[in-house]
Amino acid sequence: MVDSPKTILICSCEDTMRLDTAAIKRGCRNSEIAEFQQLCGAELDRFRKAATVAGPLIVGCTQQAPLFADEMEGRTAKTEFVNIRETAGWSMEGSQAGPKMAALLAAASESMPAYPLVSLSSEGVILIYGRDDVAIEAGRLLADHLDVTVMITRPGQIVPPATTSFPIVTGTIRNAWGHLGAFELVIDDYAAPRPSSRDALLFESPRNGLTSRCDIILDLSGGTPLFPAHDLRDGYLRADPGDPPAMLRAVLKARDLVGSFDKPRYVNFAPELCVHSRSKLTGCHRCLDLCPTGAITPDGDHVTINSEVCAGCGQCATACPTGAATYALPPADALLHKLRAMLLAYCEAGGGHAVVLFHDGQHGSALIDVLARHGNGLPASVLPLAVNEVTQVGLEAIIAALAYGAAGIRFLLRGKPRHDVTGLFKTIAMADPIISGLGFEGRRVDTIETDDPDVLAGTLWSIEPAPTVAQPATFRTVGKRRELLRLALHELHRLAPSPVDIIALPEGAPLGAISVNVEGCTLCLACVSACPTGALRDDPERPVLKFVEDACVQCGLCQGTCPEKVITLKPQIDFRAARAPAQIIKQEEPALCIRCHKPFGVKSTIEKIAAKLEGRHWMYPAGDSRLDVVRMCADCRVITMSEQQFDPLAGVSQRAAPRTTDDYLRERESKD
Repeated sequence: MVDSPKTILICSCEDTMRLDTAAIKRGCRNSEIAEFQQLCGAELDRFRKAATVAGPLIVGCTQQAPLFADEMEGRTAKTEFVNIRETAGWSMEGSQAGPKMAALLAAASESMPAYPLVSLSSEGVILIYGRDDVAIEAGRLLADHLDVTVMITRPGQIVPPATTSFPIVTGTIRNAWGHLGAFELVIDDYAAPRPSSRDALLFESPRNGLTSRCDIILDLSGGTPLFPAHDLRDGYLRADPGDPPAMLRAVLKARDLVGSFDKPRYVNFAPELCVHSRSKLTGCHRCLDLCPTGAITPDGDHVTINSEVCAGCGQCATACPTGAATYALPPADALLHKLRAMLLAYCEAGGGHAVVLFHDGQHGSALIDVLARHGNGLPASVLPLAVNEVTQVGLEAIIAALAYGAAGIRFLLRGKPRHDVTGLFKTIAMADPIISGLGFEGRRVDTIETDDPDVLAGTLWSIEPAPTVAQPATFRTVGKRRELLRLALHELHRLAPSPVDIIALPEGAPLGAISVNVEGCTLCLACVSACPTGALRDDPERPVLKFVEDACVQCGLCQGTCPEKVITLKPQIDFRAARAPAQIIKQEEPALCIRCHKPFGVKSTIEKIAAKLEGRHWMYPAGDSRLDVVRMCADCRVITMSEQQFDPLAGVSQRAAPRTTDDYLRERESKD
């Protein structure tokens, strides 16, 4: 059922944890399981021999991974290291953690695709922005390593240096853009120092609106950060000038920011799928609302993502309704494959009531490690899954986890997040009505916001076991988030305790229908032209408006385009939509040209126009045959008007010629 590696090496770490090899074998089928007591020491020779296997190898230890890597230098087959000690074995329920170990080992067998990189280059030009001598001292520490300029904002009494080793200027940064290697600043009150300064630095007359460029910014001003989510801006370092250790850490970090650096291209973007705007009308703006760093900006009918500024929170990809923005570390389908392997192996090994704990590697792993070493560890039913950013997890992963047999999902967040996590809470707000609407009782999806391991332990150990699906789903698919979500929803609906067909969703959900006031609709079909996904359709043979709910992403372009304002969005999920034919919203008889009998419009609209014109417009007196041209197609209308020699300006008095300068001059001469 679950594809597992050929060879798995597990170690009891000098019998400090119990290994349930039988459970691991049940969960990791088609694998050779070898059990050890001190794999990194007395049994290292056995490891060297095991490492010669040709197939994939998984080692259940991360602490000694560098040692093992040295011992198998030259090995080309896939090798993974998995922490089953702090995450499973070192726990108050360690004796029951066999299924959990099987789940963690099976998840590691899922290969993650390579991700693209973005290169940043810095030549070491640094601007130190401060308010007093602390900034100058930072400049002295960096002068031998970087090209330093110190800018003091609103300077007080500053003693002039005996020797000018680097420029010291005054100024205030009005605006800042860019990233490591490419910062651009707009500076007000800029002034250079006077060489004749004696007991205190004196400056020249200030100037405003100057532009400056640098590779690195060290902000010691103690004021408002220059960038949103400033901790995530590569090349921008900030420290409290009143905290010497923090200042020194920032200086040491700045010193190393010279050369070329690679960072992941976290998000891949396909502009042709973006539904941000059409005809200068704004539709979807979910990613713009959620991006914490300002890396996303409008660019015509779509948006553009600055990969150098993007910090990889993944909220844009999670919220994108069409799959224009997709996460790459890993892609959504690869994350689902890992979830599938973990949960199915856990079930095969005899585990029950699994709770998936999504956490990041830096914050979450540290808390889990502290719990294992100094507390009761994690419950045997809690399956930790490390991701790059917790906010990258979308609705499709939540729904799929429940379909694969999870009893609940928890997201471990920092007590003080480094960036806005609104996108994650919106995802949970969409998941809640779906899960409860299908009959799953209790709080199945929630967050744990803490930096305290004791709080984390108290929350996890207090989770009540909840029922899961009777038979876990086994689907495995690839593709964009929308396709993954569609399949996961179908599977969860099939396995749900109390399935229903329609569930209302909160505003902003990327799934739903539209409501049209058919009495006010004139079938102008402007909404069809604006719809970027083909959810709204027409018929070339007759006036009709059709709607395909499965294609609707609730971008709102139809609502904004409709001249009669009769369209409203209706966020919901209809589990029948994927198989439903196009729904006819409104249809009417076509207007047939009274001369050539070709359909050219909507009959009711043409008759309305004729009724409003007859006897009420000077061109169409009551009973006049000229009104017939309104009931003709465009071609016949021109022919008829030409045959009748119809002149719309006949009988209208000629307008007086415009007066020119010559007319005024002649009039003046005649008076003289």
